Amino acid sequence: MPGKLARRSGSAKPNHKLPPAVEPRATDLLGWYERHARRLPWRIGPKERRLGLRPDPYRVWLSEVMLQQTTVKAVAPYFERFVSRWPDVQALAATDEHEIMSAWAGLGYYSRARNLIACARVVASRPAGNFPDNVEELARLPGIGAYTSAAIAAIAFDRPAVVIDGNVERVIARLYAIDTPLPEAKQGIRQRLEPLVPKEDAGAFAEALMDLGATICTPKRPACSLCPWSEPCRARREGSQLVLPVQATKKARPTRYGRAFVARRPDGAILLRLRPPRGLLGGMSEVPGTEWAEARAPVGTYPVTGDWRTIPSPVQHTFTHFMLKLSVERADVSAGIAAPSGHWWAAANGLAGEALPSVMKKAIEAAYPGATRPPQQ
Repeated sequence: MPGKLARRSGSAKPNHKLPPAVEPRATDLLGWYERHARRLPWRIGPKERRLGLRPDPYRVWLSEVMLQQTTVKAVAPYFERFVSRWPDVQALAATDEHEIMSAWAGLGYYSRARNLIACARVVASRPAGNFPDNVEELARLPGIGAYTSAAIAAIAFDRPAVVIDGNVERVIARLYAIDTPLPEAKQGIRQRLEPLVPKEDAGAFAEALMDLGATICTPKRPACSLCPWSEPCRARREGSQLVLPVQATKKARPTRYGRAFVARRPDGAILLRLRPPRGLLGGMSEVPGTEWAEARAPVGTYPVTGDWRTIPSPVQHTFTHFMLKLSVERADVSAGIAAPSGHWWAAANGLAGEALPSVMKKAIEAAYPGATRPPQQ
């Protein structure tokens, strides 16, 4: 059977001479979305759209930046905290950068946060203090690339832009049985999707397509019988939906090594410093340590005098392009010891509010379990 063969071999051979039974229609997808749209904190639902309500471009932009390479589940609480604290782009633009980085801590991909601040300040400085309403001008803003500019233009302003994220790539690759490996398939996917985008309801269409990929046309267990495009889907007819889209072979991540020095005073304060403003984790707080390199790190110079001891198990953390193994050393130091230049003592009850990336929280927790947890109210 074709479906079983595709699942077993992982290399189905679609018959590209076989046309879809019917052409996919935007109206079928929009009808499905009307009934099954996800309720998300940054979204205006299809019923609200029909009543003439429109999304706030600020909330659309903020959510799209947060969602880059991050899941909806992880983003939702961060989004709620951000809009509660900074309800519009002017409020965000007027905030100290370190405060925003602290609020972003734990969400990852910190260059997004730096671009968020830069973009907010550019938008707030525009004559009307508003986001531009077209793809071209949006793409010129800091941190907004081809995908994000198209998403904002479509969702916030109903521009008929072609919005393609990972979910959309999967849906279109299956719909038309595109077996060219990604990322080479991107152009073909765009060419197939462009004629489907309606001139009206483009925002709802973009959100509907994302929802279809997230809830129905999923990577491992697509619910084809519930899909509004089940009949025209070529991959379903050929039984190749589980092997599409074809992914390029991923390169193995190299491993880097480093040492982290966690010093604690008797009052629980932890010694921190600021990372350089540019580069990986730029502008975030960290415990002192050595450079991260492919060779195992030397002992290094301790930042303060203390009885330094190595934690038995190193901390491991996966970044996009490498795996980090961090040897953690801890020391309880005397109360009167001064912080070196460029460092500061972060109070125990304020550590949870520092702009500490996940890897640094792991290092502190390895040295002093519970140190990074928020204080009890």
